[in-house]
Amino acid sequence: MQVIYDNIKATFMSEQWVRILSQEMGLKDWQVRNVFILFNDHCTIPFIARYRKEKTGNLNEEQIAHLFKAFEHIDKFEKRRQYILETIEKTGQLTNELRQKIDSCYDENLLEDLFFPFKPKRKTKASHAREHGLEPLAYIIYNQQEIIVNNTHLKQYICEAYNNSDAVLRGAMDIVVEWISERADIRQFVRHQYQQYAVIFSKVIKTKKDLAEKYKTYFDFYEPLCKCPPHRFLAILRGYKEGFLRISIKINDEICLKQIKKLIITAHSKQNILETCIEEAYRNYIIPSIENEFLQKYKHLADVESIKVFAQNLKQLLLTPPLGEKRVMAIDPGFKTGCKVVCLDEQGRLLHNETIYPHPPQSERLKAERKISSLVDAYKIDCIAIGDGTASRETEQFIKKIRFGKDLKIYVVSEAGASVYSASDIARQEFPQYDVTVRGAVSIGRRLQDPLAELVKIDPKSIGVGQYQHDVDQNMLKKSLEYTVSECVNLVGVKVNTASTHLLKYVSGIGEKTAQSIVEYRNKIGRFTNKYELLNIPHFTQKMFEQASGFLRIENGSNPLDNTAIHPEHYHVVQQMAKDLKIGIEQLIENQVLIDKINIESYITNEIGKETLQDIIQELKHPGYDMRLKVKVLEFLPNVKKFEDLKIGMVMNGIITNITHFGAFVNVGIKENGLVHISHISNHFVQNPSDLLHIHQHVKVKVIAIDEKLRRFQLSIKDACD
Repeated sequence: MQVIYDNIKATFMSEQWVRILSQEMGLKDWQVRNVFILFNDHCTIPFIARYRKEKTGNLNEEQIAHLFKAFEHIDKFEKRRQYILETIEKTGQLTNELRQKIDSCYDENLLEDLFFPFKPKRKTKASHAREHGLEPLAYIIYNQQEIIVNNTHLKQYICEAYNNSDAVLRGAMDIVVEWISERADIRQFVRHQYQQYAVIFSKVIKTKKDLAEKYKTYFDFYEPLCKCPPHRFLAILRGYKEGFLRISIKINDEICLKQIKKLIITAHSKQNILETCIEEAYRNYIIPSIENEFLQKYKHLADVESIKVFAQNLKQLLLTPPLGEKRVMAIDPGFKTGCKVVCLDEQGRLLHNETIYPHPPQSERLKAERKISSLVDAYKIDCIAIGDGTASRETEQFIKKIRFGKDLKIYVVSEAGASVYSASDIARQEFPQYDVTVRGAVSIGRRLQDPLAELVKIDPKSIGVGQYQHDVDQNMLKKSLEYTVSECVNLVGVKVNTASTHLLKYVSGIGEKTAQSIVEYRNKIGRFTNKYELLNIPHFTQKMFEQASGFLRIENGSNPLDNTAIHPEHYHVVQQMAKDLKIGIEQLIENQVLIDKINIESYITNEIGKETLQDIIQELKHPGYDMRLKVKVLEFLPNVKKFEDLKIGMVMNGIITNITHFGAFVNVGIKENGLVHISHISNHFVQNPSDLLHIHQHVKVKVIAIDEKLRRFQLSIKDACD
C-alpha cells in the first residue's frame, strides 16, 4: 500500500504544534519535527521506522504512526481555523481580540465554541426577534440594566409579528436564550462537568422487552461514563440503534445551573426573567448539544480502542507461522456435499482437485480412503490441511485412521474468510475454470503454506478476528486494517520474483497500479536478477525505489545483498566492510566469526549512524530472517466433536481465535468457540487480554459453564492449570 502525504503542508507545523505533540508523546521537539519533514518528503511509515532511525531518534513504527495521525488532525484543524477566520471576517465582526483568541486556540471544542455565535444559522426564533427590533430589549434583560421591564416599556416594541406585550417579552427572551447557549465559558464549564461526572443510563423499551433478550444486561443500567469500557459502550449503542434501548448521559443539573447563574446574574438584581432564560438555554440547547458531543466523543474513543484490538488481532493472524514450501493436500470438509480435496505444489499452484464422500449420507469411506492414499503418493504430499468448519473433526479423525507410506502431519486450518475469497474477483482471476468450492479449498491450503501471502487477498473485516466491526467508523476501520496489513507485509518482506499483485501492493511506496506493472514486467523478462532492474519499469520512480527496495527480496540474484533487508543505499558500507576484511560479500554473509570482527564505530558517518549499522550487522548474521515462528500441530480432545459432548470440568487443548477487551474466544475443536472471560485468564489482575494472549496461541482450558439454550460455553485458563 502506498501512503502519500501530500495533504499535510509545512505551514501547518508550527512550533506550538511541535511542542504539543512532543509533550503529549514524551518525545524531543527535533524528533517530531524530523518525522514531519520525512512525511512531507513522501516517506512511508515502514520506511521511516526501519531506514531513518538516526533522523527519528529510533522511534518505532507505532510512535511514527501515531504522529502521522496527529499530523492528519493538525491539517484538518488548521483548515478549519482558516475557514472560521474567513467566515467571521466576512460578517465584519472579526475583532483583533477575537482573532488572537482563535489564533492561539489549539483545542477543537474551544475553537468551535468561539465560532458558535458567528456560525451561519438557519432561521431561528432569536433571529426572527432580532429582525423585528427586539435586540435592544434583550440587551436590557441580559445586562440587567436598572430599567423596569413592564407593560408600558414593552408596548413600544409591539409590531405585527409581536402584537402584544407577552409576545414581545417572549421574543426578547429567545434572543437572550441564544446568547447564553452560545457563551464559550458556559459551554466549557458544562463540558467539564460531563468529563468528570457524567453517568450513562440505558433502559429497555418496554414494548420490545421480549425481543431484546441479548441486551438484558442493559435493561436498567447506569455507570460513570468515564469508566464505561469501549465494548460495553458499543453494545449499548447497538441496542439503541436496533430500537431496543433508550440511552442518555446525565450530570447534576442543579450544580450546573447554580454555577451558570453565578456567571450571569449579579447578586443585587432581581432577575426572574433572566433565570428563566438561563434554564431554557441550559435544558433546551446546552445540554442536548453537549450530551450529543459526548456521545460522539465516546463513540469515537470506543471505535479507536475496538479498532486497535481488531488491528492487533489481525497482525497476529497475518504473522501466523508459515509451513513454508511444502506440498499440501487441502480439504474443505462437508457432509452432504462431500469433502473438496485439492493438491498444491510448493508454490501453492493447483495440481489436482477431487471430491470425496466419507461421511453420511453417502458414507463412501473405503473409496475415499483409497482416493486420498493415491493422491498423497501421486503428488508427493508432505502434509494435509483440513478446514475447521462443518465436519472438520469427523474429517480429521477419518484422515488420521488412514495408513500412509510416510509420516504426514495433519493441520486444522481456520476457514474464516475462505468463502469470501472464493467468490471474489481475485479468485475468479486466479481460477476462472473452477467453482467456489475448489477455490475455497485452495485458500485453506495456501494459508497453511504462507498465511500472510494468502490472507492479503481477503477483506480484513472478513477474516474473523474483530468485534463490533459493523458498529465502528467504517472509514477509520478500513484505514487501520489496511495499514496493519501493510505493516505486516513490510515486516516480513516480499519475494519480488514470486509475489502476487495483491501482496506487492502493500509494500512500502508501491500501490496497486505499480504492483501490476511489476508483475507485468516480471512476466516479460522472466525474473528479476537485481533490485535496480525495478527502475526499468515504466513510471517506477527513484522515490518508489527508495521507499520499496529495502522490503523486497531477490533470491539467487546477482547481488547476495538483494536477498536481505539491507537497503541498497547502504550496500557500499557492506562492500567496504568486506574489503577491509579482504573478502568478498558472499564470504561475509552468515559468517559469524568475521562479522564479529567488524567495528561498527569505524563506519559511522553523518549519513549513517550506530542504529543503522547495528541493523546491517544483524541482517548479515541472519539474512532474510523471517521473524514468524514455525507452525505447530495441536491435538484436540478426541471425544469432543460437537457442542453436546462438552461437560463441565473438562480440561482440553484449544487455540485462541479472537481477542476482545473482555476476554478471548477459543476453538476447542467444535463449531462453537468458547469464551475465556478476562477474569479467568490468570490468577493475577489482567488489564488487557492482549498482554498475555495472542491469536493462534495454543492454550489449555477448562469448561466452567455451559448454556445449552444459547449454545454458549465459558472456559478458564487459570483453572486448567490447577
